[in-house]
Amino acid sequence: MTGIPSGRDSANLSLNRRRAVVLRWWLIGAVALAVVVAPVWLGIALPRPALFAVLALLALFNAYVSWRTGRDVTASEGEIFGELCVDLAAMGVLLYLSGGAANPLISLLLVPVAVGALALPGLLAAVAAAIAVAIYSLLTVTFLPLAVADPERATRLHLAGMWLTFVLSAAMITWFVARMTASIRDRDRRLAAAREQAMRDERVVALGALAAGAAHELGTPLATMAVIVGELEEDMALDAQTREDMALMRRQIGLCKEIISDMAARAGARRAEGGELRPAVEWLQAVRSRWHAMRPRAASRIASQGPAQGPVIAVDAPLEQAVTNLLNNAADASGEEAEIDITWSQTTLTISVADRGPGFPADVLARAGREPMPARPGHGGIGLLLACAAIERRGGRLHLENGPEGGARARVELPIGQNDATPSGGGRACA
Repeated sequence: MTGIPSGRDSANLSLNRRRAVVLRWWLIGAVALAVVVAPVWLGIALPRPALFAVLALLALFNAYVSWRTGRDVTASEGEIFGELCVDLAAMGVLLYLSGGAANPLISLLLVPVAVGALALPGLLAAVAAAIAVAIYSLLTVTFLPLAVADPERATRLHLAGMWLTFVLSAAMITWFVARMTASIRDRDRRLAAAREQAMRDERVVALGALAAGAAHELGTPLATMAVIVGELEEDMALDAQTREDMALMRRQIGLCKEIISDMAARAGARRAEGGELRPAVEWLQAVRSRWHAMRPRAASRIASQGPAQGPVIAVDAPLEQAVTNLLNNAADASGEEAEIDITWSQTTLTISVADRGPGFPADVLARAGREPMPARPGHGGIGLLLACAAIERRGGRLHLENGPEGGARARVELPIGQNDATPSGGGRACA
């Protein structure tokens, strides 16, 4: 007999209608039980055929609403208001047949009014309340009186019925309001997460544009440096050590040119489109080798679990850059080697990068990945933001933590299976 709730967003409409259908079934069952029991236990004569006829019609109506709900048919506010009116009319007829306003169950009219106030716009909710008041008023002057032989006993039954009705109404309204409030809170959390994701994506896009500009501006000085180094290498007076240093500088300049060319090619890309399928361990070893080429003085070790190649995952340039950023953070934090561990289960690949430095500051652990936060003093903090964004697009998560005996650990969790090749943006990357 409760009204059908109507949220203003269609996402909660179906759920609220299911709750209302359940409440209505409970009420139909309770009224049917009262109609059966009252003549036997309470000695009150009721027009049971007429009451059962109304309950049967209400049950058919509820079955129809349940069918529509199961088909995810979105109702308009007008339809929902009409369903509320059916509830109020059915309750009015049942009360008319069982004593009118003297029936302690009269306060159950408040239930659809409360639901209407929560589910409908102000005007329709006010109209529903007015209809309930009109029904109550009519029941004070027109009704079928109950045949009770003992007036004193009838008074006691009335008081007991009022208490029972109050408990029932309070329980129903509390149940419905609590679940509706929980749905609203869940919606608010999802909206907040969506807003946070949009802000993070805006930052990543802005950084992509910045990277494209930087790549363009750095091209000319690097080319000039390459020419100068080439000319210096032609100097016959250079000793062997200087020539070796010049060769190393030339290789590093060439590597820088490759890096910024790649940055310019993919800067501004909102999402990775697919990815190359490669054995995870083989790919990670290749990433480590390229990282050592950029940082020849850095040290690292890698350990893996299981077969040599590990599972096959979808990889791309942003994911490689994410792991490289984590390796850079580990190398910057400690002069000792970075510890790389790769493990996997049937569903998840885990890449862990640990160092023996001072650990992450508390503010980094709290906000890293949502805004630029330097992992170490004196750093820009962009690396962790980009790493979180890249891992999130692969449907993974990045966990940052400090070790119990010092040092920091960044743990990347990536899905294994059919979703490897398809980036996903669901959930938070950093935790």
